[in-house]
Amino acid sequence: MTDYSRYLSDVGAHLAGSAIRRMGTVVARATDLVSFAPGYPAPEAFPWADLREITAELLTGRDPNVLQYGPTRGHAPLIAALVDIVAERGIVAVPDEVLVTSGSQQGIDLIGRVLVSPGDVVLVELPTFTGAIAAFQNARARLVGVKQDADGVRPDDLEAVWARETAAGGHVKLLYVVPNFQNPTGRLLPLDRRRQLLEWAARRDVLIVEDDPYGSLYFEDVASAAETRPLKADDAQGRVLYLSSFSKTLAPGFRVAWMVAPAPLVERFDTAKQSTDLTSGILDQRIVHEAVRRGVVHRLAPALRALYREKRDAIEQALRVRLGDRLQWDTPKGGFFVWATLPEGERDEDLLTRALDHGVIFVVGSAFFVDGSGHDTIRLSFSAPPVRLLAEGVSRLDRALSGSVVTPPVAPHVPAAP
Repeated sequence: MTDYSRYLSDVGAHLAGSAIRRMGTVVARATDLVSFAPGYPAPEAFPWADLREITAELLTGRDPNVLQYGPTRGHAPLIAALVDIVAERGIVAVPDEVLVTSGSQQGIDLIGRVLVSPGDVVLVELPTFTGAIAAFQNARARLVGVKQDADGVRPDDLEAVWARETAAGGHVKLLYVVPNFQNPTGRLLPLDRRRQLLEWAARRDVLIVEDDPYGSLYFEDVASAAETRPLKADDAQGRVLYLSSFSKTLAPGFRVAWMVAPAPLVERFDTAKQSTDLTSGILDQRIVHEAVRRGVVHRLAPALRALYREKRDAIEQALRVRLGDRLQWDTPKGGFFVWATLPEGERDEDLLTRALDHGVIFVVGSAFFVDGSGHDTIRLSFSAPPVRLLAEGVSRLDRALSGSVVTPPVAPHVPAAP
């Protein structure tokens, strides 16, 4: 056998993967498994009929460009629609400041490749999204965590970490944050802290990467959509690189997302993108554009909020009944996740091993920490399982936490064939 490791570049030899993707592989192979792992949207919410109608019309062949290569930056009518979408969120942008990406993950990867030199410091929340950890690690950044409290990233710790890293000779270049219903904690960053982050970034000459896939999925706990106002909406200096996606509000299979950033940076991201996909899926973009143009995405939003609120309530009720005296968590006001702290002495990886035996899976909390901590936490995603399975999954988690022995199922008696 050829030893291919000797052919790998330094980057290739140290590529980081996503813990969530690994959980997805386990789920795909398993049967009778209740999965609280990947943050997948609910398939029952996909607008199947609308998408069938849109696709059928696009594939008549009347417009041959539907299946042709498209611009690297994205389908022009979709970019124009995105300018209007972000305007509804308070962001003023022009088409030259918008780039369509293959999922927000590609946007994070492009930012890392274009802006991060090996050894540059990227500040992230403790905990933070595993996909961002992987992308910035692959860009050879030095990831440094900033502590959170119940309201999200702490400005005092942000300043302390910046001072410490700068004093040690580090170049702090980026701060990556998920202000709206953060992955993994579900926390909502208050508006005053958003303003503090913008002021801090200007004072310390740092760019902010704002990842916002969940902002429209707020529940009744949030007084209005104003509480999810993006940092980018108040970015007077062009320091915020804003990422968002249709994955959570239409369907993730299209892999259609976007970035809003200063035009000179979008130009560089566009050039970098040419070397990876040259042109992202134009059919996907045209389907999404039609879904936006026909009001499908707009009509879906209230139903999605109601569905995920129902699922949030269902898993919380089950947790209170089964595990209220052992797990600690804050009620998420939107998004997909419950972030739970384990009983003293319990470790996330040990619990996961037992949970798999009981037919339930989650993502270990330590996967979201860049400082090696978090082994006393787990992330439970309530978005994908049907409501009827949420209580069953919590029941299985209860048995795993209790350390009960799994009893193999008794094979049913099958009478002999006549």
